[in-house]
Amino acid sequence: MSEHKGWDNAFTAKGLYGTVEGSPSYAGALSFMRRKYTRELAGVDVAVTGIPLDLATTNRPGARFGPRAIRAVTPGISWARPWPWDFDPFDRLAVVDYGDCEFDYGEPETIVPFIEKHIAGILESGATSLVLGGDHFVTYPVLKAMSARHGPLSLVHFDAHSDTWSEKTRRLDHGTMFYHAAREGLVVDSESVQIGLRTTNDEPLDFNILDSRWVHKNGPEAAAEEVKRIVGDNKVYLTFDIDCLDPCFAPGTGTPVCGGLSTHQVLEIIRGLAGINLVGMDIVEVAPAYDVGEITALAGASLAAEFLCLYAANPQRPGFQ
Repeated sequence: MSEHKGWDNAFTAKGLYGTVEGSPSYAGALSFMRRKYTRELAGVDVAVTGIPLDLATTNRPGARFGPRAIRAVTPGISWARPWPWDFDPFDRLAVVDYGDCEFDYGEPETIVPFIEKHIAGILESGATSLVLGGDHFVTYPVLKAMSARHGPLSLVHFDAHSDTWSEKTRRLDHGTMFYHAAREGLVVDSESVQIGLRTTNDEPLDFNILDSRWVHKNGPEAAAEEVKRIVGDNKVYLTFDIDCLDPCFAPGTGTPVCGGLSTHQVLEIIRGLAGINLVGMDIVEVAPAYDVGEITALAGASLAAEFLCLYAANPQRPGFQ
């Protein structure tokens, strides 16, 4: 009889470090990348947390199921360190699955402060958050908590849409929240960059834009270098809307747009950002009801794993080694 190899590491883990090897991808308790499932944050570097909100969508709903879908595919990629990084992020970082943010969808006026408080609690412990959305609006309350701790941030934003359309009421809308984030000083738009855009917005504020045609023409390496030039040593929040990917690589999303980037392109851009002063990150808009063979969820999970590598490679993060 073989000994226990971590099938249920989400509940049986005795430590917070190291990759769980040898457990089958088709069985066991599901947590993000087989990490321990806990609300205890002592000694934790990164808390992975879902925010299952899709009340702010303007087209197809379903991103509330995104956190569950992303977690469900991670056993298939959690058995070894992410390729081609030369280190295992789980050797450098204590990462836990913090579960999902609970809020009352029937009282929408309470959602922003509740999410902000949820993230603030993680930050107060000394950890940072890796958020699994949810629609893209969830980034707004996350940024409120991040900015309260770190000051105005540079935003590195992957998306098909700018999400900077103007409106005055601060309603729940996944197309307007970065307009408010810039106007409120949560992010510095002139020191931020949006990558992969391919929808019309004639008032993009002062964000630097590397649209999809720019990336296709110049390539991932040039895109990464331009992002690093723009953000410099600033503290960076990385937000990735899965619809940055072309629908053939990510059909499972609410607002797909043709002409997007490939999975290869975005992975290479992320890897090229090693060394930026990353303080927080999210992956949003995975809507599994429209997915095919879980390829969108797999893309989201793979990107989230890359974000952990990127955070581990930040020489300015707490506890860097």
